[in-house]
Amino acid sequence: MSAWMILCVLLALGLLWCLYTRRTLQPCTKEREEQCVQALQERQASQAHLSETERSHSAPDISSSPTESVVSVPEKARLLVVDDQPTNARMLANGLVGEYTVLIATGGAKALEIARSELPPDLILLDIMMPGIDGYTTCRELKNDPKTSRIPVIFVSALDEAHEEERGLNLGAVDYITKPFNLPIVKARVRNHISLKRQADLLEAMSHVDPLTRIANRRHFDEKLSAEAMRSARHETNLALMMIDIDYFKHFNDHYGHGLGDECLTRVAQALKSTLMRPADLLARYGGEEFVAVLPETDDTGAMQIASRMLEAISALQIPHAYSKAADHVTVSIDVVSSRVSSRTDAAQLLQRADEALYRAKATGRNRVEGYEL
Repeated sequence: MSAWMILCVLLALGLLWCLYTRRTLQPCTKEREEQCVQALQERQASQAHLSETERSHSAPDISSSPTESVVSVPEKARLLVVDDQPTNARMLANGLVGEYTVLIATGGAKALEIARSELPPDLILLDIMMPGIDGYTTCRELKNDPKTSRIPVIFVSALDEAHEEERGLNLGAVDYITKPFNLPIVKARVRNHISLKRQADLLEAMSHVDPLTRIANRRHFDEKLSAEAMRSARHETNLALMMIDIDYFKHFNDHYGHGLGDECLTRVAQALKSTLMRPADLLARYGGEEFVAVLPETDDTGAMQIASRMLEAISALQIPHAYSKAADHVTVSIDVVSSRVSSRTDAAQLLQRADEALYRAKATGRNRVEGYEL
């Protein structure tokens, strides 16, 4: 083959290669870049979502609604992303949804509504510049409300001046992130604050539990009574209280020893607690061998029925008590009070009356339920 023919073949191959690369390796235009980003986001979203067969409850796509949406993943911390720009909110939420349950709100009013709901978020990522209620006002409202004051807030804002960050932190925010943010850094900060929040929640829960009987302690009861008194006043419903005392418990301790006395208290507490069926009902150790129960929205009849179940539950334990004058086993005396209250003061007076009535009832007989007429 002559040199001329070889040159022609090489030129033909070069031409074919140019035509091929022109068709396949097109430049990365802005339109094509946006298509790539959209495809990547869709793939990330589809990977983050569980299939219908893997979940007991379905949830809408996090990017499907501009006002509020939720991706529900069991036993994951709940995050609330608040931003009046739906695109910004979805971008941040899509980066976090794989690790957390993420909710979106596009305004301060909606954020406050979600935070005050029965399932509040564990952490709030809050924009500052929003129409209506801005981020600063939203944070102030959250921190002034006892129900939401312990929810950590991280500001995510384009305001990058030092005085803006100082203002946000002084309002009670735990962190301040400026836009444009770096997603790995945001995730690391969120993870750290969620860890701190869970530790704080654990300590708070432990501070509300009686270490011996493993039921609510006096502090928890006082907080519960105050909250239920206000709820009873708002809804004009009855609030029932029970004072419960182990009969002749001093004789039990004196003759059987404090070790068996502690075991007796624990078994009695758990038996009493088992008779309360509603999550709103609370049994607490009031002090020594005394217990107290608060039953929201419960009238005299309902409270007396629960008290009777308590009496039977303790009798069924059949804990021997040879030194009791009421029976040959451990028994309790219960006094029941039910009334409408209009303030915390009324609730405190109701408790005092129940306490006084219990001692009067014990003077006339034990191992029984007494109702107090108001």
